[in-house]
Amino acid sequence: MEKFGIIGDPVKGSRSPAIFKAGYDGKYDYDLIEGSDFEKSWNRFLSEYKAVNVTAPFKENAFRKVLGLAAEGKGEVSGPCMKIKATNLLVKTARGIEAHNSDFTGIVLSVAEALYPGIVAEFYRNFGTEAYIKIHQFFRQNLMNIYSKEPQALIVGCGGAGKAAAVAAAELGYSTALMNRTPERAAAIADALPEYRFLCVPVSDFKESVRECDLVIYTLPVGIEDIAGLTVEDFQGEDRYESNRPGKVLLEANYKTPAFGSGDTALKMQEGGCQYVPGRRWHLYQALTGYSLMTGEQPDFSAMLKESLNG
Repeated sequence: MEKFGIIGDPVKGSRSPAIFKAGYDGKYDYDLIEGSDFEKSWNRFLSEYKAVNVTAPFKENAFRKVLGLAAEGKGEVSGPCMKIKATNLLVKTARGIEAHNSDFTGIVLSVAEALYPGIVAEFYRNFGTEAYIKIHQFFRQNLMNIYSKEPQALIVGCGGAGKAAAVAAAELGYSTALMNRTPERAAAIADALPEYRFLCVPVSDFKESVRECDLVIYTLPVGIEDIAGLTVEDFQGEDRYESNRPGKVLLEANYKTPAFGSGDTALKMQEGGCQYVPGRRWHLYQALTGYSLMTGEQPDFSAMLKESLNG
């Protein structure tokens, strides 16, 4: 029987095994491959598994492995992986080992679903495992039917998830700003990807930047003090009622200790008409796109959603 799993350190407590098993009704095994030695985990993948997810701190290590194999004609790297320089998904195929990045595709689905409720389920019914590509194309083609002027995105945090978020936002058509506590890290991403014309803004401009942007993707593992100072008007947006613009979308990566999903901040978002996309939803859409690539079979999305909500 084909085997699947996740590589990382640590991975104990990961929700991935339960969501994977729900998606395929227990048809396949999905193992936790934990350890600080990447080479050991890589070799286990080569010898035992058809496909694996890759989490921190090994996404860049895995990318470099497959990039080397691709140079020898023994692997392929997807377009988003080449931009992000990291992979969270390795799949063995007849062409060699493929590297993908479902952090990227998870964001595409999350933003599309926020602005077109029901699009994910509909497109997966109609297009199967190719749905995420069709959703991306549909969103880009209809961007100016949503907004009356070029929409803006703010990415807070420029680690691995932040870089994936920046590329996804730009590929969706947003004019994208990068914010990081270490400005040099944001500048390095902007310099490495000049085609996106990323703007780097300081953390001191957090409140103003949140107000100005239509999409905010928060990838820091902890909340910053300025979050408490955000007002209902900040979540509405600076010209929410002067132009044809939908409510702000705020997507948060952290699903264990979120900074936005409860208390006064959640109430302000709701009153301001801001749509909050929790990290658990992003993780679900990562799984939906990634598991299709891993197995070649479309998982049961409704079962995955139920498991995600119950876990």
